[in-house]
Amino acid sequence: MTDDAGAETGDDISLDRFHEALEAEERPVATASEVARRLGTTQAAARDALSALVDRGDVDRLDVESDPIVFYPTDWGRLATRERVVAFPNRREIVVDRPTQYTRARLSQFAYLVDTTGTEPGTRGYLYRIRQEDVWAAPFDEADALIASLRSVLPRRYEHLEEWVRDQWRRAHRFRLYTHDDDYVVLAAASESLMGNVADQHLDDDHLRAPISETEAWVNEGAVAEIKRALYDAGYPVEDDRDLDVGDPVDIDLTTDLRPYQETWVETFLERRSGVYVGPPGSGKTVAAIATIAAVGGETLILVPSRELAGQWREELLAHSTVDPADIGLYHGGQKEIRPVTIATYQIAGMDRHRSLFDSRKWGLICFDECHHVTAPVYSRTAELQSKHRLGLSATPVRETGSEEEIYTLIGQPIGADWDELFEAGFVQEPEVEIRYVPWRDELAQNEYASADGRERRRLAAENPAKIEEIRYLLAAHRDKKALVFIEFLDQGEAIADALGVPFISGETPHHERAELFRRFREERGTGSDDDGLETLVVSRVGDEGIDLPNAEVAIVASGLGGSRRQGSQRAGRTMRPAGSALVYVLATRGSSEEEFAQRQMRHLARKGVRVRETNVAE
Repeated sequence: MTDDAGAETGDDISLDRFHEALEAEERPVATASEVARRLGTTQAAARDALSALVDRGDVDRLDVESDPIVFYPTDWGRLATRERVVAFPNRREIVVDRPTQYTRARLSQFAYLVDTTGTEPGTRGYLYRIRQEDVWAAPFDEADALIASLRSVLPRRYEHLEEWVRDQWRRAHRFRLYTHDDDYVVLAAASESLMGNVADQHLDDDHLRAPISETEAWVNEGAVAEIKRALYDAGYPVEDDRDLDVGDPVDIDLTTDLRPYQETWVETFLERRSGVYVGPPGSGKTVAAIATIAAVGGETLILVPSRELAGQWREELLAHSTVDPADIGLYHGGQKEIRPVTIATYQIAGMDRHRSLFDSRKWGLICFDECHHVTAPVYSRTAELQSKHRLGLSATPVRETGSEEEIYTLIGQPIGADWDELFEAGFVQEPEVEIRYVPWRDELAQNEYASADGRERRRLAAENPAKIEEIRYLLAAHRDKKALVFIEFLDQGEAIADALGVPFISGETPHHERAELFRRFREERGTGSDDDGLETLVVSRVGDEGIDLPNAEVAIVASGLGGSRRQGSQRAGRTMRPAGSALVYVLATRGSSEEEFAQRQMRHLARKGVRVRETNVAE
């Protein structure tokens, strides 16, 4: 309670409030007068409260010459385990030691998690960076609300940082697309100078049909994607408030209960009408997407990177919704059916001879699964389907070309959960990741590597024969678990499969054979089926994404795509499920470029809260 003047009374000074006073003083001890000044109470009230804490054993006192008494916490460990927030405003970075869930949730609204340290939950340090795109996407209607959220986690105000955040927030609200009453699209600028100095300089002649006023222009609807991309690159993201197509209604209801964070994803999407669900494998992005399809209620086009994933989407729709099987169509190399809910591959949808068919349909929702594919040249035309609700799904939308922002521009801003939070809440099993540095099998192999260069050198390190024995060792150590062995080079895949006596699946494996092998791998022990289940599969890049193997318990990465962060997350993700152990081993030839590649892949996982350890394999 407080007195009439608003000052805190001594009875309100808890141990936590005493800790705050110590932090404000930047000293491990404090006098009663210093505590009173920091907490806004009288010296007498502070002295009485501190004496009460001493009587409880929470605080000790010490007589010193300069002041009769100083106070300090009895249990220094409590002080050492409290949350610490340190801001570096000029770099726009925030370091948080042992952050609470509240602090992490607040920071995720306007900052990017760069890195984490530590090995155990509750002991990690977090490094956040406030980037312009994070401020642009911050879920606040007013700049003051964003600043209030920033102040709630920082130890004090930083006027220069706050002014930069306000400026970036204003930039995100300078241009707007909307549908005119006469049913054409208008680009509106916040001022005449923005339309003249920014839009006119960065947009091509065919982007805008004609000026309407000094601040508005009639838009060529076929150029909406290019307009968004150009203005985003100029530092002005475009608010999209157009009346989007809903298409013919589709009779579909969700039959699965959503987790709280999935409900938040769907609610956020419906408010924004576009976005990318970002979460680790096993977090239920597909189920959340099906809930979104049901909520939008219009004809839906689902774009996927492979035929296997198209088939899995059909199974998921039937398992989690009331959709009529006759209303689901598959459109890829094997089948070409257009239905109220159509699942097509990116490659087919982007081809000229099929494009007009997809353009002419009044889809209510376009769902881009594994949406990092959108920026690849062969698939990019699918992102031009802008006059729809647009939903992306990805465990990690990072592309090594640095086009993460382009994904968010063409589809929508990220909507997702903190990976570490999902691990701690038990929704997703955190994988145990270990980089194992494998020695060369012999001096001859090492000398061959030293004399090679370029791609040949990388291939020799990847195909180090000593890795086969290491894979045997790991499989023997986990003989009761289902295991996937990932490779990058086909010759290596065949050699490992031959040595282990197990199947090898690559892009050259016929679709029907691939599907049968995956089915056998999913077969549980003791099911009584006529054919034997598979305990181990060797897979190439076809296993990186979109393959539902819920019982994969061990992933061994024998070789990878040059340190690709996305591939590292995908391969680790094959073991990430709501329950059960999850083990990932990354093999890297000691003394080769693979060491750096493996560390680069795993750093990306560490930034998301995944624990990574390193081991040197004995000679």
